[in-house]
Amino acid sequence: MKPKKLLIILSLVIVTAASVYGYMLYRKIFAPNTAFDQKEMYVYIPTNADFNQVTTIMAPLVKDMDRFKMVAEKKSYDKNVKSGKFLIKKDMSSNDIINSLRQNVHFDLTFNNQERLEDLAGRVSKQIEADSLSLLNAFRNKKFLADNGFTEDNVLSMFIPNSYEFFWNVNAEKFRDRMAKEYRKFWTPERIALAEKQNLTPLQVSALASIVHKETVKKDERPRVAGVYLNRLKSGMKLEADPTVIYAVKKNANDFSLVIKRVLNKDLQTVSPYNTYMYEGLPPGPIAMPDITALEAVLNPEQHNYIYFCASVTKFGYHEFAVTPAQHEANRQKYVAWINSQGIKR
Repeated sequence: MKPKKLLIILSLVIVTAASVYGYMLYRKIFAPNTAFDQKEMYVYIPTNADFNQVTTIMAPLVKDMDRFKMVAEKKSYDKNVKSGKFLIKKDMSSNDIINSLRQNVHFDLTFNNQERLEDLAGRVSKQIEADSLSLLNAFRNKKFLADNGFTEDNVLSMFIPNSYEFFWNVNAEKFRDRMAKEYRKFWTPERIALAEKQNLTPLQVSALASIVHKETVKKDERPRVAGVYLNRLKSGMKLEADPTVIYAVKKNANDFSLVIKRVLNKDLQTVSPYNTYMYEGLPPGPIAMPDITALEAVLNPEQHNYIYFCASVTKFGYHEFAVTPAQHEANRQKYVAWINSQGIKR
């Protein structure tokens, strides 16, 4: 065979081999390599995870782990693992998967209606990497509390129920500090002025709003309920709020799973700074996390002369309001008769 012809054949073999190799390499890098049927899956990579941990996490989601590892090494991902929450879509290639594992995604963290710091920590820990104990320790850190004007009793006021954008791998301290920033943002000069108009500080607004929040789920009624309690405060009366008694009973028993639908006379004797039948003024902190409508109700209360209110037996969920003790007693007797008829003793 002539040298020239041999060279042409050899060149064709090399080109063919290169094409085959290129095609195989292309398939390894760009062919679909997912092993799940859903449209998309979220992957959570813990802080300080190494590539071995990533392969363990990805194993159920990747069809060909060798292809995944090869691409990860070529793109130097194996030496630069990133922690966080990552979106993996069906039929992604190994190349797409590695690119996605470099793009930490935000999510909307939400919380509301938490009764205690422990409940809040538990709720938040289900949504971010930090566990409930680290969150609780961050919330109760003495230096943080002192620097920001809080106590363990009232720091729950700092958490304004809403939806907040976070990365999954935010740590406890950064989460707490962000909430402190959001608290300061919420208390605008206008809101502070409204609080002062009621002779209250922002922390006192939160404490009273928590009572209003517990008294009624009807948002349209909250400004009227807030007006009743503000009238009592202005007149020097005790607040005598049943929700504070229920909170005091649960706190003294160290059992917030207790279900109390009816406040008994013995409950009114509970010795606790949260018992507003026993002690004048506001409790030392919120008895629950008030939502924004309750906070706004205290800042913008309905103006009226009502001093008393009692659950309505004709308009369930709402209350009957009264100016005089006699009017209130008539409403109370109706409610007592109804609750007795329901067999509710506790």
